[in-house]
Amino acid sequence: MSNKEIRELLARLQDEIRSTELDEDTRALVRDLDEDIHGLLSAEGQSGSDSVLQKAKELETNFATEHPTIERFMREVIDALVRMGI
Repeated sequence: MSNKEIRELLARLQDEIRSTELDEDTRALVRDLDEDIHGLLSAEGQSGSDSVLQKAKELETNFATEHPTIERFMREVIDALVRMGI
């Protein structure tokens, strides 16, 4: 998956987040993750990629019961990052 494709996936995730009722703390966590992923995509190296994947997996778990659509997007993001070697 290319950087462009993962950015598009992140944009779709953000669209879904905006249309879903979430508490501000969760929204902040998603924003932080989005910034971290964009930072990894922009950076030459991939230091910190383990913590980004861990954050994404924790958010996916949080969304599993109440927001299955967002969980699906999170799973796609995680899978894309893994395929990219992040």
